[in-house]
Amino acid sequence: MSDPKNDAGTSQPKAPANDPKKKEEEDLSEEDLALKQQLELYVERVQDSDPGLQKVALESMRHEIRTSTSSMTSVPKPLKFLRPHYGTLKSFYVTMPDSNLKNYLADILSVLALTMSAEGERESLKYRLLGSEGDIGSWGHEYVRNLAGEISQEYIKRQSEEAPIEDLMELVQQIVSFHMKHNAEPEAVDLLMEVEDLDLLVEHVDKANFKRTCLYLTSAARYLPGPDDMLVLDIAYTIYLKFEEFASALQIALSLDNMQHVRQVFTSCDNQLKKMQFCYILARHGITFELDDEMVADDEDREALQDIINNTKLSESYLTLARDIEVMESKSPEDIYKAHLLDGRASTGASVDSARQNLAATFVNAFVNAGFGQDKLMTAPADSSIGGSTGNWLFKNKEHGKTSAAASLGMILLWDVDSGLAQIDKYFHSNDNHVIAGALLGVGIVNCGVKNDCDPALALLSEYISKEDSSVRIGAIMGLGIAYAGAQNEQIRSSLTPILNDAKAPLDVIAFTAISLGLIYVGSCNEEVAQAIIFALMDRSESELGEPLTRLLPLALGLLYLGKQESVEATAEVSKTFNEKIRKYCDMTLLSCAYAGTGNVLKVQNLLGHCAQHLEKGETHQGPAVLGIAMVAMAEELGLDMSIRSLEHLLQYGEQNIRRAVPLALGLLCISNPKVNVMDTLSRLSHDSDSEVAMAAIISLGLIGAGTNNARIASMLRNLSSYYYKDASLLFCVRIAQGLVHLGKGLLTLNPYHSDRFLLSPTALAGLVTMLHACLDMKAMVLGKYHYILYLIVLAMQPRMLMTVDENLKPLSVSVRVGQAVDVVGQAGRPKTITGFQTHSTPVLLAACDRAELATEKYIPLSPILEGHVILKENPEYREDS
Repeated sequence: MSDPKNDAGTSQPKAPANDPKKKEEEDLSEEDLALKQQLELYVERVQDSDPGLQKVALESMRHEIRTSTSSMTSVPKPLKFLRPHYGTLKSFYVTMPDSNLKNYLADILSVLALTMSAEGERESLKYRLLGSEGDIGSWGHEYVRNLAGEISQEYIKRQSEEAPIEDLMELVQQIVSFHMKHNAEPEAVDLLMEVEDLDLLVEHVDKANFKRTCLYLTSAARYLPGPDDMLVLDIAYTIYLKFEEFASALQIALSLDNMQHVRQVFTSCDNQLKKMQFCYILARHGITFELDDEMVADDEDREALQDIINNTKLSESYLTLARDIEVMESKSPEDIYKAHLLDGRASTGASVDSARQNLAATFVNAFVNAGFGQDKLMTAPADSSIGGSTGNWLFKNKEHGKTSAAASLGMILLWDVDSGLAQIDKYFHSNDNHVIAGALLGVGIVNCGVKNDCDPALALLSEYISKEDSSVRIGAIMGLGIAYAGAQNEQIRSSLTPILNDAKAPLDVIAFTAISLGLIYVGSCNEEVAQAIIFALMDRSESELGEPLTRLLPLALGLLYLGKQESVEATAEVSKTFNEKIRKYCDMTLLSCAYAGTGNVLKVQNLLGHCAQHLEKGETHQGPAVLGIAMVAMAEELGLDMSIRSLEHLLQYGEQNIRRAVPLALGLLCISNPKVNVMDTLSRLSHDSDSEVAMAAIISLGLIGAGTNNARIASMLRNLSSYYYKDASLLFCVRIAQGLVHLGKGLLTLNPYHSDRFLLSPTALAGLVTMLHACLDMKAMVLGKYHYILYLIVLAMQPRMLMTVDENLKPLSVSVRVGQAVDVVGQAGRPKTITGFQTHSTPVLLAACDRAELATEKYIPLSPILEGHVILKENPEYREDS
């Protein structure tokens, strides 16, 4: 046998001198030594001229390698001992004539290349393509994974050279099939993404692995650039449909915002109960959707399903939850302030009736008793101890304060349309325009998220749109915006668009008209509305462009493109022609709205770039840029944590106008999810020397704790109320925040994400973003006479409950485990999806990071995610333990 070190003309390391080699051999056990000599003999035999001997040697070598590569904790012995001979075999391979044996040797070289080949050489793949067509899986997992990695590099190279890729694709087929059979779905998906052929996946999934595969696809979609993310979700949708997992398919259709897919889910499924569950999912998502006879054939069934989508029973379920948790008793603002827990000085100042404090109490009362239908200020009977009849409370507010007071009745009767309209009706006969305006807004609030065939809100409000008094007009216009958010109602558009271009209309009416149109047509990219708003912006005079109200116009334009990414580009081009006072503001707002909830890293960097500039005073566009960072990054946990860190940096280095927006951005990122680090940052900022920063921080403390009754935030706010007891404006903000923390007595959430943080409700996000934009200029908007803009958060208010119902949609109490959600994407086996759980019986409340699962086998849930309303059907295979 010729010595390999002379023979190998390759980049192999030279074998060391004889002495160390002998020493190494002495270290080996007898078995290993025998194996090493055996393999060296095979290498020698392979180079023999007799094909018979060659064949035996190759087969023996192949057998040795195969039996040892099953596990890959360390480099298998045969590969280790064959290492010095890799070059010998390679050069011998070149001299061999074409034959089966040559292919055989190629296979062995391909496996040896796994540990020998130099970085970037892709020799394993090269010899694999030259070798026999045999089963690749028999060489073990590690070999297949290595091949997959080399294929993706080779694919990129061939794409750039435009070389044929057929031979690679055949290998890909084999590898994908191997991975899918061996529980390595993520690796199969990754390989197919690399070679841009995900469609192959559909034929390889089976009943056993489709859920894991789709879970990986939907999770990966968040980190992919567009349009790849859409393609990946589309494949997941196709797979879910193939295995009749309709509820999951529907969630993906909603995530893609593809109404054709939603229709297809309804038409593909023929189970009425499942369709009811779909309707609950649609209702929670808050979109307007009309069923037709193709989707549901039977008229009665269709009416019942449409009722669920229209949320007509939401109030009923919410009150069932409240009774179960025993929080039906009304709370007064004093119960929330808990002034008795503070030291003397603050409580004495609070007893004086000031209009500002009464206004704050109005909001607190509305937020805390939202949806309960009763309270101690607005609906209390005349002889109650609180001090006279309800009329009195209304008139404890001054002028525009009465608007918010009357509208608060709508909030208290939230979702209960019949009773709500009956109780608000009395205010329509008032002589005070502010009260009428509030009643109109209240009608809109009661109807928020609840649709009705006879459109009571439209009938009541449309006649007030063109009244003389501007406050009445704003009330009616905002009422329509809230009641029909996302409905894309043509009738309203035709009556509201003329106001935008009416030269006589005051600026505030125009601004609120634009916002209402933005809400009604949220995410629709509607050309006509966009044009009307653009013309309204162009018509503004120099002095008007400096007004805070004018900034609502670019926001309304942005809402039309909420989450629609590239669709905004044409409008963004037009915005470059605007007056330079508003141009940049418009740019930032459009960008942040269009990419809201997409997690697009490049857009976050772009927005951060704008925030890094130090500008002269009077520039306003950095505020929306900061909010934009939060809007784009709120899509997934990782981006969310990173943006919280970036916002901390902006606080340290940014100018004043950036620091004012940072707390609001933090509030949006952690809405109804009080993270301790954010809570501490906001608590620090709430004592900031700049009162605007402090106000924003206080409001944000309310937002991150919204509906959680978080004791730590409640105590922070109580201390702030005594700290700021002399400053009416800051105290007002503290009160609003206190109301938010106890929103719906802790039964509501403002989080626009639902279904395990997978779906983003566009109307909810639109309401929040509008309210935050108004808070960018607190003094002019919330502390001025437009405080009722705070009511826009009603669009995001949803019960944070899990309500299980039976097949007749009656509440059904079952035991569920509620715990911290655990990310199980791509994990082996059947890992637990929740940790640290407690067992409760439904209905239960779910916090921001909670997940629930049934604790009994008796029922089968019809929704893959236990949240909101879930229909349970009895499990036919369940047997009681005797």
